[in-house]
Amino acid sequence: MIIKKFTAKTESDALDNARKELGEGVVVMNVKEVKGKGFFGLLKPRMFEVTVALEEESEKYTAAVSAINNVIASSQGKESQPVQTGTPIRAEEPVKKESSAIEEKLDSLQSLLEQQLQRPDEEKEEKEEKAGKEEQKEETEIDKFMKLLHNTMLDNEVDEKYAREIIDEIEQINKPNMPFDYALANIYQKMILKFGMPSCITPAENGTKVVFFIGPTGVGKTTTIAKIASIFRVDQKKKVALLTADTYRIAAAEQLRTYANILEVPFRIIYTVEEIEKALEDFKDYDYILVDTAGHSHQNQAQKESMSTFIHSVDEKVEKEVYLVLSATTKYRDLISIADSYKEMTDFKLIFTKLDETTTLGNLLNLKLYTSAELSYVTYGQNVPDDIEEFNPQGTVKKLLGGKN
Repeated sequence: MIIKKFTAKTESDALDNARKELGEGVVVMNVKEVKGKGFFGLLKPRMFEVTVALEEESEKYTAAVSAINNVIASSQGKESQPVQTGTPIRAEEPVKKESSAIEEKLDSLQSLLEQQLQRPDEEKEEKEEKAGKEEQKEETEIDKFMKLLHNTMLDNEVDEKYAREIIDEIEQINKPNMPFDYALANIYQKMILKFGMPSCITPAENGTKVVFFIGPTGVGKTTTIAKIASIFRVDQKKKVALLTADTYRIAAAEQLRTYANILEVPFRIIYTVEEIEKALEDFKDYDYILVDTAGHSHQNQAQKESMSTFIHSVDEKVEKEVYLVLSATTKYRDLISIADSYKEMTDFKLIFTKLDETTTLGNLLNLKLYTSAELSYVTYGQNVPDDIEEFNPQGTVKKLLGGKN
């Protein structure tokens, strides 16, 4: 969604300017008369400010989902059934775990994997003796099936350690002549349980909820905050304030200030614990205070101590949540170092960004299992506030088991 303001001498002129720039599909969000500032402003003619919103490429999400399913369906020679890969952050209903939806996913995956297993292998067939080996052949096929699942996870960059653990857990319940769909159903549901359901930002039981966003530079913390703030402010009509403790990068602070101006929410740069305590007092009637923080080197002890002081300065004053924002394109070894560094400061939940810049999602499972932290949101583009969803374990597991884009 694009949110933008236009100012002109009349309301209609401002709206015409909006339509010229953004097209006829704009939706008017707010209209107000703008008065000039200062004494001389009183002498200037009155102006009108129109805030409009434009839904960009509303079918983009649906097309992406269809593309995933078509890859699987192409091997079956029939149209695919849509499979939900994420829950928009604006949706208030929880993700439904209907057995029919799970069966639908399993059917698609089973067909794809079975076709890979049934490729001609003439040389091997010629060497096999027909008599007395039917049972051995069936057992070999299920072994091949499990190996294929293992290799598929490795192709999607699931760490060898975790892929082996998952396969071993399934093989412990492996029985002779166990059908493929039984093995697949077990591994599918076991991986969903390992991910767990998403844990996202919720209102405070009483008063204000303070939410800190931490993570290295360049992962999209500021844009992610803007998306969440936009949805809280525009869709849910919540009172939101934006703070930044990122005093190292002027561009990051100005970017967040720009979003704050568009959303018409308060914005402050905070340098000290006293200033964040003052902000808590000033915004005590607000629903959410979202706090951007500076990325730091995991070797810079001074920066780590400073951030830890900021985060814990609100303890016992208000409810807080901390979200570690990471890029899905980062190497797993680096993700481990980053997570270890921030784990020294505080507990956190995980947000993964830049899913649109990678074809593999193994790192989501890797870091979930490494940190035991709950997953919350994923983002897949720069559009504010559109390109963000609640993490969906079913859709992610489907991709990890072969449903590639």
